[in-house]
Parts: sequence; structure tokens; C-alpha cells
Amino acid sequence: MKPLETTRLILRNFSALDAAGLLEYTANPRVNCFMDHQISTIEEAAAEVEKRSNDDSHIAVCLKDSNELIGELFGMKEERDSDTYSIGWNFNGRYEGKGYASESAGAYIEHLFMEQGIRRLYAYVEDDNFRSQKLCEKLGMRREGLFLEFVSFVKHEDGTPKYENTYQYALLKKEWLAQQEARK
Repeated sequence: MKPLETTRLILRNFSALDAAGLLEYTANPRVNCFMDHQISTIEEAAAEVEKRSNDDSHIAVCLKDSNELIGELFGMKEERDSDTYSIGWNFNGRYEGKGYASESAGAYIEHLFMEQGIRRLYAYVEDDNFRSQKLCEKLGMRREGLFLEFVSFVKHEDGTPKYENTYQYALLKKEWLAQQEARK
């Protein structure tokens, strides 16, 4: 992916320099959906950034002034529908509350709609992940539905799956364009 710049951030492919930053926010996932992606050692982090370095479905979000990794955006096209894209994000809690997630995700959404020809975006967010719900709404996404006991990422103490209730948020390109026009 060609790097994207915002006022304070650079969105780019992962590089070897990102291993320590990736380890910092994946060692102790803050939401259950990232438990399967937990990384415990710098060696695992180095292997993961090497894998992601040529993968445009994982985008490193870095501070413009230091190139420090603060999180990531990810997405993929639906196999059955080439103009629909699933998006998500995972950020280091140290950088929370500074607007970096909305700044980077907004730039990513603009890139997907305007450069990649995407017609529709959606995101899955667990019903207890209030930060991501708020971010979706700030990005202009609308809540389309709630899937009860949709997926399991962790287990209860007795070993049975803990199923997560999951919201789906979505945004059409025409809705996004109308929002951009209204902001002028």
C-alpha cells in the first residue's frame, strides 16, 4: 500500500521496526476479539510484522513525527462481493483519547471509497466494546443490527464457550459522500 498521511499520522505497511510496538498492544488484548491474535514474545512480534509487511489487509498506524507504531487498521474485501469491505482497528491503550483512531480510520475510509472503489463498508463490534461503537458512530457508520451469541473468542471458567453479542455497523459510499458534503 502506498503510505497515507494525515495531520499527525502515517498509515503504511508494517516494517521490521514495528515489532516492539506490535508486541506492546497485542500482549494483553483489551477486547476478547483479539485474544486469538495475542503475541507473547518479541520473536513472535517480529515474525508477525514480517508476515504483514507485504499484506495490505493490515495497515500500521504510526505517529508522523517519530514513526512509532500506535495501532493498526485492517480490512478485507468480501469474497462474494468485490465492492464490500470489512474494516476494523486495534490500538495501543497508551494513545487513547487523542483522536488517533478516528483520524486514521477516517483517512482509511476515504482511501477505500475514493481510491479502491469500495461501495460499502461494515464493521463488527462486540456489544461491550463501547469505544469501538463510539468510533463507528463518529465515523458516520450506522448500526445495522445485533447478532446475539454471534461468535466466541474466549471460554468461561468451566471451559464452555463465552458467546459475544455483536453489532454490525455499516456505511455506504453515497452516505459518506453526503456526510462530506454536509461538512463543507
